[in-house]
Amino acid sequence: MHMTRRVFLKSGALAVASTAALPAFLKRAALGIEAGGSGTRRLIVIFQRGAADGLNIVIPHGEPSYYTMRPTIRVPRGSELDLDGFFGLHPAMSALEPLFRQRHLAVVHAAGSPDKTRSHFDAQDYMESGTPGVKSTGDGWLNRSLQGLAGQTVALRAVALRPTLPRILSGEEPAVAFNDIQSFAGGGRNSPAGWPGNVFQQMYADSGDRLLHASAQEAFEAARMLKLVNPHDYTPAPGADYPRGRFANDLRQLAQLIKSQVGVEIAFAEIGGWDHHVNEGSTEGQLANLSQEFSQSLAAFWTDLGDLGEETVIVTMSEFGRTARENGNRGTDHGHANVMFVLGGRVRGGKVYGRWPGLAPEQLNEGRDLVLTTDFRQVLAEALHRQLGIGDLASVFPGFHTASSQFLGLLPG
Repeated sequence: MHMTRRVFLKSGALAVASTAALPAFLKRAALGIEAGGSGTRRLIVIFQRGAADGLNIVIPHGEPSYYTMRPTIRVPRGSELDLDGFFGLHPAMSALEPLFRQRHLAVVHAAGSPDKTRSHFDAQDYMESGTPGVKSTGDGWLNRSLQGLAGQTVALRAVALRPTLPRILSGEEPAVAFNDIQSFAGGGRNSPAGWPGNVFQQMYADSGDRLLHASAQEAFEAARMLKLVNPHDYTPAPGADYPRGRFANDLRQLAQLIKSQVGVEIAFAEIGGWDHHVNEGSTEGQLANLSQEFSQSLAAFWTDLGDLGEETVIVTMSEFGRTARENGNRGTDHGHANVMFVLGGRVRGGKVYGRWPGLAPEQLNEGRDLVLTTDFRQVLAEALHRQLGIGDLASVFPGFHTASSQFLGLLPG
């Protein structure tokens, strides 16, 4: 089958977005510097696709209406992992409880996008573009944030663990997406013959398309760096017990990249399957199983980072929440506000942030959903400003104005 340069670049084992050539890959990767404090602060964004049920993930067990509106899917009183006397974690998420107690993990409840769409596609697009309600935005907020980062651009500065570049990282700044390190670096079952060898490289050598040539060069830079990571020989840190599954494998690879010190500053991963309209379950069932996979993977990743966790912040989000009341199929339908997690060495954890709006019928959005009291961009803006030092937040989130005085206090100033 004939494959054009452009098609190959946008499919298969990798995806790259850029408009400028990159410098040579980092010498420290070739020298095999040991993991430790690298001095590089980084931000990792995790998307829970499908609209996670925040009310059963972080349960408002001090709210009487929670129990009356969810007769079959509620987490029974006393079964939750109490956090502060009012909120509690789903019991399947016990892997995250120690991180909360150690004050590394913070919770932001009643958070999300102010746009009230109930469309998965539109809501995800708005949260990835960072411009709720505006469909014309051409790039993602994580890509725009790269423009505000100081320092030298390297091939693996911004990475996504997925087959194609996500909306959130699309734009003018270089970003790389790949299914797995082995396939991207070469030698995997899905890698093209000779990759990243002479056949593919020659395909681009005489190209008159500057954009294609630059993108190809970046692809080769990333592949060369990843080869040095040695994907065949990686053992997670003691106690980093990753469960089975795609999400855990993605975080395991991301930990390997970060510990190899190849310059990762921005990273993106995702976990789907949260759209539980039917038989959501309570302490057992679909939500419990997925929540366990999510929390165990996240806890293993945190353990695996070791000292590098001190310079890392992880933020989770989902496109919207679920209805306060369960439906006739023992599930929940598309709602509004949700819950976000913020995890990191500098995070002021051990606390549930945000103003709780209540679940009494008269307190609900449109009579059915948890009301939003914290715009997701407020959480992200604080992470970008206080973790990465980005000052021009208006460029990252056009149309959204927030001052440091309005931050929740998730991170020290």
